Amino acid sequence: QVQLVESGGGLVQAGGSLRLSCAASGSIFSINTMGWYRQAPGKQRELVAAITSGGSTNYADSVKGRFTISRDNAKNTVYLQMNSLKPEDTAVYYCYLASLGYDYWGQGTQVTVSS
Repeated sequence: QVQLVESGGGLVQAGGSLRLSCAASGSIFSINTMGWYRQAPGKQRELVAAITSGGSTNYADSVKGRFTISRDNAKNTVYLQMNSLKPEDTAVYYCYLASLGYDYWGQGTQVTVSS
């Protein structure tokens, strides 16, 4: 089993920054993809950013140039640096890990951006 624990959400004013962290533990295969989805009220969950264990990244168009995803493979931890936050970034952010055909999810952390 794999467990994911997120931290770093909160309330910030528009234009501000937040950094999310997600630590994975358990039976983790070294080749995997970690990343972040988000879900705003009344909307579908959407991919924000993802990073493979080899370092390849993928971003949603809406966050390109503002968000940066990174990871520390030795710590099985993924980070999401969010800059220039906008009210439309308000959502619950979920960490995930995909490996060997399985997906694992964190419990979610709330990010609220006030205008």
